[in-house]
Amino acid sequence: MGKYIIRRILISIPILLVVVTIIFFLVRAMPGGPAMAVLGDYASKEAVEALQEEMGLNIPLWKQYLRFLGNLLRGDLGKSLINGLPIAPQVIQVLPYTLQLTVSGILFGVILGIPLGIFTALKRNGFFDYLGRTFSLAGISLPSFFLGILLMLFLSVKLNLFPVMGGGDIRNLYETLRHLVLPGLTLGLMMTAYITRTARSSLLNVLGEDYVRTARAKGLAERIVIYGHALKNSLIPVVSLIGVYAIVLIGNSVLVEIVFSRPGLGKMMVGAINQRDYITLQSVMVIYASLVVLINLLTDLFYGFIDPRIRYE
Repeated sequence: MGKYIIRRILISIPILLVVVTIIFFLVRAMPGGPAMAVLGDYASKEAVEALQEEMGLNIPLWKQYLRFLGNLLRGDLGKSLINGLPIAPQVIQVLPYTLQLTVSGILFGVILGIPLGIFTALKRNGFFDYLGRTFSLAGISLPSFFLGILLMLFLSVKLNLFPVMGGGDIRNLYETLRHLVLPGLTLGLMMTAYITRTARSSLLNVLGEDYVRTARAKGLAERIVIYGHALKNSLIPVVSLIGVYAIVLIGNSVLVEIVFSRPGLGKMMVGAINQRDYITLQSVMVIYASLVVLINLLTDLFYGFIDPRIRYE
Protein backbone atom coordinates (compact mmCIF):
# COMPACT_ATOMS: atom_id res chain seq x y z
CA MET A 1 0.00 0.00 0.00
CA GLY A 2 2.88 2.36 0.79
CA LYS A 3 4.37 2.01 -2.71
CA TYR A 4 0.96 2.63 -4.25
CA ILE A 5 0.53 5.88 -2.24
CA ILE A 6 4.02 7.13 -3.11
CA ARG A 7 3.49 6.34 -6.80
CA ARG A 8 0.20 8.21 -6.94
CA ILE A 9 1.71 11.23 -5.17
CA LEU A 10 4.67 11.31 -7.57
CA ILE A 11 2.30 11.18 -10.55
CA SER A 12 0.25 14.09 -9.14
CA ILE A 13 3.26 16.45 -8.92
CA PRO A 14 3.94 16.78 -12.70
CA ILE A 15 0.19 17.02 -13.34
CA LEU A 16 -0.04 19.99 -10.98
CA LEU A 17 3.04 21.55 -12.57
CA VAL A 18 1.49 21.29 -16.04
CA VAL A 19 -1.79 22.85 -14.89
CA VAL A 20 -0.01 25.70 -13.09
CA THR A 21 2.09 26.32 -16.20
CA ILE A 22 -1.04 26.50 -18.38
CA ILE A 23 -2.59 29.01 -15.96
CA PHE A 24 0.55 31.16 -16.03
CA PHE A 25 0.65 31.41 -19.83
CA LEU A 26 -3.12 31.78 -20.26
CA VAL A 27 -3.19 34.81 -17.98
CA ARG A 28 -0.32 36.38 -19.90
CA ALA A 29 -2.04 35.67 -23.20
CA MET A 30 -4.85 38.09 -22.37
CA PRO A 31 -5.53 40.59 -25.20
CA GLY A 32 -3.24 43.58 -24.72
CA GLY A 33 -1.40 41.89 -21.86
CA PRO A 34 -2.14 41.97 -18.12
CA ALA A 35 -1.07 45.61 -17.77
CA MET A 36 -3.51 46.71 -20.47
CA ALA A 37 -6.22 44.57 -18.86
CA VAL A 38 -5.70 46.43 -15.58
CA LEU A 39 -5.43 49.98 -16.96
CA GLY A 40 -8.02 49.66 -19.71
CA ASP A 41 -7.94 49.98 -23.47
CA TYR A 42 -7.43 53.75 -23.45
CA ALA A 43 -4.41 53.87 -21.14
CA SER A 44 -1.37 55.76 -22.36
CA LYS A 45 1.70 53.91 -23.55
CA GLU A 46 3.77 55.43 -20.74
CA ALA A 47 1.30 54.22 -18.08
CA VAL A 48 1.26 50.70 -19.53
CA GLU A 49 5.07 50.55 -19.63
CA ALA A 50 5.34 51.82 -16.04
CA LEU A 51 2.88 49.19 -14.79
CA GLN A 52 4.65 46.46 -16.77
CA GLU A 53 7.90 47.37 -15.07
CA GLU A 54 6.21 47.43 -11.66
CA MET A 55 4.66 44.00 -12.31
CA GLY A 56 7.92 42.55 -13.65
CA LEU A 57 6.50 42.02 -17.13
CA ASN A 58 9.41 43.73 -18.87
CA ILE A 59 11.76 40.81 -18.24
CA PRO A 60 11.90 37.69 -20.48
CA LEU A 61 8.93 35.35 -20.15
CA TRP A 62 11.02 32.40 -18.98
CA LYS A 63 12.41 34.50 -16.13
CA GLN A 64 8.85 35.53 -15.18
CA TYR A 65 7.89 31.85 -15.15
CA LEU A 66 10.81 30.83 -12.93
CA ARG A 67 10.07 33.72 -10.57
CA PHE A 68 6.40 32.66 -10.50
CA LEU A 69 7.30 29.05 -9.59
CA GLY A 70 9.79 30.22 -6.95
CA ASN A 71 7.17 32.43 -5.33
CA LEU A 72 4.65 29.54 -5.33
CA LEU A 73 7.13 27.25 -3.58
CA ARG A 74 7.53 29.90 -0.87
CA GLY A 75 3.76 30.29 -0.54
CA ASP A 76 3.88 33.81 -2.02
CA LEU A 77 0.87 34.43 -4.26
CA GLY A 78 1.76 38.05 -4.91
CA LYS A 79 -0.14 41.24 -4.11
CA SER A 80 -3.54 42.37 -5.30
CA LEU A 81 -3.53 45.08 -7.95
CA ILE A 82 -6.63 46.63 -6.39
CA ASN A 83 -5.76 47.03 -2.71
CA GLY A 84 -2.05 46.19 -2.75
CA LEU A 85 -2.48 43.58 0.00
CA PRO A 86 -0.84 40.12 -0.07
CA ILE A 87 -3.16 37.57 -1.66
CA ALA A 88 -2.14 34.54 0.43
CA PRO A 89 -3.75 35.83 3.70
CA GLN A 90 -6.94 36.65 1.76
CA VAL A 91 -7.04 33.12 0.34
CA ILE A 92 -6.43 31.62 3.78
CA GLN A 93 -9.32 33.68 5.13
CA VAL A 94 -11.91 32.52 2.56
CA LEU A 95 -10.63 29.01 1.75
CA PRO A 96 -12.31 27.38 4.81
CA TYR A 97 -15.71 28.60 3.60
CA THR A 98 -15.24 26.97 0.18
CA LEU A 99 -13.95 23.75 1.75
CA GLN A 100 -16.92 23.69 4.16
CA LEU A 101 -19.32 24.09 1.26
CA THR A 102 -17.69 21.39 -0.85
CA VAL A 103 -17.38 18.87 2.00
CA SER A 104 -20.97 19.47 3.13
CA GLY A 105 -22.22 18.93 -0.43
CA ILE A 106 -20.29 15.65 -0.64
CA LEU A 107 -21.60 14.50 2.75
CA PHE A 108 -25.20 15.30 1.82
CA GLY A 109 -24.76 13.49 -1.49
CA VAL A 110 -23.20 10.38 0.05
CA ILE A 111 -25.52 10.15 3.06
CA LEU A 112 -28.64 10.55 0.93
CA GLY A 113 -27.54 9.10 -2.40
CA ILE A 114 -26.05 5.72 -1.48
CA PRO A 115 -28.96 4.51 0.72
CA LEU A 116 -31.46 5.79 -1.84
CA GLY A 117 -29.60 4.03 -4.66
CA ILE A 118 -29.52 0.76 -2.71
CA PHE A 119 -33.20 1.04 -1.81
CA THR A 120 -34.31 1.70 -5.39
CA ALA A 121 -32.15 -1.18 -6.67
CA LEU A 122 -33.74 -3.58 -4.20
CA LYS A 123 -37.22 -2.29 -5.20
CA ARG A 124 -36.48 -2.52 -8.90
CA ASN A 125 -39.37 -1.54 -11.17
CA GLY A 126 -41.56 -0.85 -8.16
CA PHE A 127 -43.25 2.37 -7.08
CA PHE A 128 -40.32 3.55 -4.94
CA ASP A 129 -37.89 2.76 -7.74
CA TYR A 130 -39.78 4.98 -10.18
CA LEU A 131 -40.11 7.67 -7.51
CA GLY A 132 -36.37 7.62 -6.79
CA ARG A 133 -35.49 7.70 -10.49
CA THR A 134 -37.82 10.66 -11.02
CA PHE A 135 -36.20 12.48 -8.09
CA SER A 136 -32.70 11.82 -9.42
CA LEU A 137 -33.68 13.00 -12.90
CA ALA A 138 -35.06 16.24 -11.43
CA GLY A 139 -31.88 16.74 -9.42
CA ILE A 140 -29.72 16.33 -12.52
CA SER A 141 -31.87 18.75 -14.53
CA LEU A 142 -32.05 21.67 -12.07
CA PRO A 143 -29.22 24.25 -12.24
CA SER A 144 -27.49 24.85 -8.91
CA PHE A 145 -28.36 28.54 -8.72
CA PHE A 146 -32.06 27.86 -9.40
CA LEU A 147 -32.21 25.10 -6.78
CA GLY A 148 -30.49 27.40 -4.30
CA ILE A 149 -33.07 30.13 -4.91
CA LEU A 150 -35.92 27.63 -4.40
CA LEU A 151 -34.46 26.39 -1.09
CA MET A 152 -33.86 29.96 0.02
CA LEU A 153 -37.45 30.90 -0.82
CA PHE A 154 -39.10 28.03 1.07
CA LEU A 155 -36.75 27.30 3.98
CA SER A 156 -35.55 30.83 4.67
CA VAL A 157 -38.13 33.34 3.46
CA LYS A 158 -41.29 31.29 4.04
CA LEU A 159 -40.36 29.10 7.02
CA ASN A 160 -37.53 31.23 8.46
CA LEU A 161 -35.52 28.14 9.41
CA PHE A 162 -32.09 29.17 8.15
CA PRO A 163 -30.24 32.41 7.35
CA VAL A 164 -30.73 33.74 3.85
CA MET A 165 -27.15 34.75 3.17
CA GLY A 166 -23.66 34.99 4.64
CA GLY A 167 -21.20 32.44 5.95
CA GLY A 168 -21.49 33.04 9.69
CA ASP A 169 -18.67 33.43 12.16
CA ILE A 170 -16.27 30.57 11.50
CA ARG A 171 -15.34 30.54 15.21
CA ASN A 172 -18.98 29.84 16.14
CA LEU A 173 -19.82 26.25 15.17
CA TYR A 174 -23.59 26.66 15.57
CA GLU A 175 -23.78 29.77 13.40
CA THR A 176 -21.44 28.22 10.83
CA LEU A 177 -23.66 25.13 10.51
CA ARG A 178 -26.84 27.21 10.24
CA HIS A 179 -25.37 29.25 7.40
CA LEU A 180 -24.03 26.08 5.76
CA VAL A 181 -27.23 24.01 5.59
CA LEU A 182 -28.89 25.69 2.60
CA PRO A 183 -25.85 26.09 0.31
CA GLY A 184 -24.58 22.64 1.32
CA LEU A 185 -27.99 21.13 0.63
CA THR A 186 -28.09 22.89 -2.75
CA LEU A 187 -24.91 21.15 -3.86
CA GLY A 188 -25.74 17.96 -1.96
CA LEU A 189 -29.12 17.39 -3.62
CA MET A 190 -27.54 17.64 -7.04
CA MET A 191 -24.83 15.18 -6.04
CA THR A 192 -27.48 12.92 -4.48
CA ALA A 193 -29.18 12.59 -7.85
CA TYR A 194 -25.99 11.40 -9.58
CA ILE A 195 -24.96 9.05 -6.76
CA THR A 196 -28.45 7.52 -6.57
CA ARG A 197 -28.47 6.61 -10.26
CA THR A 198 -24.90 5.29 -10.18
CA ALA A 199 -25.36 3.28 -6.96
CA ARG A 200 -28.59 1.77 -8.26
CA SER A 201 -27.19 0.64 -11.62
CA SER A 202 -23.91 -0.57 -10.09
CA LEU A 203 -25.66 -2.67 -7.44
CA LEU A 204 -28.01 -4.18 -10.02
CA ASN A 205 -25.02 -5.20 -12.14
CA VAL A 206 -23.25 -6.78 -9.17
CA LEU A 207 -26.40 -8.65 -8.09
CA GLY A 208 -26.31 -10.44 -11.44
CA GLU A 209 -22.79 -11.79 -10.92
CA ASP A 210 -22.14 -15.51 -10.43
CA TYR A 211 -20.69 -15.19 -6.92
CA VAL A 212 -23.90 -13.49 -5.73
CA ARG A 213 -26.01 -16.29 -7.14
CA THR A 214 -23.66 -18.78 -5.49
CA ALA A 215 -24.04 -17.03 -2.14
CA ARG A 216 -27.81 -17.20 -2.43
CA ALA A 217 -27.66 -20.86 -3.48
CA LYS A 218 -25.67 -21.63 -0.31
CA GLY A 219 -28.63 -20.39 1.71
CA LEU A 220 -27.10 -17.15 3.03
CA ALA A 221 -29.52 -14.55 4.30
CA GLU A 222 -30.39 -11.87 1.78
CA ARG A 223 -29.04 -9.19 4.13
CA ILE A 224 -25.63 -10.89 4.18
CA VAL A 225 -25.65 -11.34 0.40
CA ILE A 226 -26.44 -7.65 -0.17
CA TYR A 227 -24.29 -5.96 2.47
CA GLY A 228 -21.59 -8.56 2.90
CA HIS A 229 -20.89 -9.51 -0.70
CA ALA A 230 -22.49 -7.22 -3.27
CA LEU A 231 -22.36 -3.75 -1.74
CA LYS A 232 -18.60 -3.33 -1.40
CA ASN A 233 -17.92 -4.30 -5.00
CA SER A 234 -20.69 -1.99 -6.23
CA LEU A 235 -19.10 1.02 -4.47
CA ILE A 236 -16.11 1.34 -6.83
CA PRO A 237 -18.10 3.21 -9.57
CA VAL A 238 -19.70 5.30 -6.82
CA VAL A 239 -16.30 6.31 -5.45
CA SER A 240 -15.23 7.24 -8.97
CA LEU A 241 -18.32 9.40 -9.38
CA ILE A 242 -17.77 11.08 -6.00
CA GLY A 243 -14.22 11.97 -6.99
CA VAL A 244 -15.30 13.37 -10.35
CA TYR A 245 -18.34 15.18 -9.02
CA ALA A 246 -16.40 16.68 -6.11
CA ILE A 247 -14.51 18.62 -8.80
CA VAL A 248 -17.85 19.68 -10.30
CA LEU A 249 -18.97 20.82 -6.84
CA ILE A 250 -15.95 23.10 -6.59
CA GLY A 251 -17.01 24.72 -9.85
CA ASN A 252 -20.66 24.97 -8.79
CA SER A 253 -19.61 26.49 -5.47
CA VAL A 254 -18.86 29.70 -7.40
CA LEU A 255 -22.54 30.14 -8.26
CA VAL A 256 -23.76 28.99 -4.86
CA GLU A 257 -21.45 31.43 -3.06
CA ILE A 258 -22.85 34.26 -5.17
CA VAL A 259 -26.50 33.23 -4.63
CA PHE A 260 -26.08 32.97 -0.85
CA SER A 261 -23.55 35.84 -0.61
CA ARG A 262 -21.04 33.54 1.08
CA PRO A 263 -17.36 34.38 1.29
CA GLY A 264 -15.18 31.91 -0.59
CA LEU A 265 -12.78 31.36 -3.44
CA GLY A 266 -15.56 31.58 -6.02
CA LYS A 267 -16.70 34.98 -4.88
CA MET A 268 -13.07 36.11 -4.68
CA MET A 269 -12.44 34.94 -8.25
CA VAL A 270 -15.53 36.69 -9.62
CA GLY A 271 -14.47 39.88 -7.85
CA ALA A 272 -11.00 39.61 -9.39
CA ILE A 273 -12.54 39.19 -12.86
CA ASN A 274 -14.83 42.20 -12.42
CA GLN A 275 -11.95 44.35 -11.14
CA ARG A 276 -9.51 42.97 -13.71
CA ASP A 277 -7.12 41.98 -10.93
CA TYR A 278 -5.19 39.39 -12.91
CA ILE A 279 -2.74 38.51 -10.11
CA THR A 280 -5.59 37.60 -7.73
CA LEU A 281 -7.33 35.70 -10.54
CA GLN A 282 -4.16 33.75 -11.29
CA SER A 283 -3.67 32.89 -7.62
CA VAL A 284 -7.26 31.69 -7.11
CA MET A 285 -7.04 29.54 -10.26
CA VAL A 286 -3.85 27.95 -8.92
CA ILE A 287 -5.62 27.13 -5.64
CA TYR A 288 -8.57 25.62 -7.54
CA ALA A 289 -6.17 23.54 -9.65
CA SER A 290 -4.41 22.30 -6.50
CA LEU A 291 -7.74 21.27 -4.99
CA VAL A 292 -8.69 19.36 -8.14
CA VAL A 293 -5.38 17.47 -8.20
CA LEU A 294 -5.71 16.72 -4.48
CA ILE A 295 -9.23 15.34 -4.92
CA ASN A 296 -8.07 13.11 -7.78
CA LEU A 297 -5.22 11.86 -5.61
CA LEU A 298 -7.54 11.05 -2.69
CA THR A 299 -9.92 9.27 -5.07
CA ASP A 300 -7.10 7.07 -6.40
CA LEU A 301 -5.97 6.26 -2.86
CA PHE A 302 -9.50 5.33 -1.85
CA TYR A 303 -9.67 2.99 -4.85
CA GLY A 304 -6.76 1.08 -3.35
CA PHE A 305 -8.53 0.89 -0.01
CA ILE A 306 -11.75 -0.52 -1.50
CA ASP A 307 -10.14 -2.91 -3.99
CA PRO A 308 -6.62 -4.10 -3.00
CA ARG A 309 -6.10 -5.49 -6.52
CA ILE A 310 -5.76 -1.93 -7.84
CA ARG A 311 -2.58 -1.41 -5.80
CA TYR A 312 -0.69 -3.92 -7.94
CA GLU A 313 -1.85 -2.70 -11.36
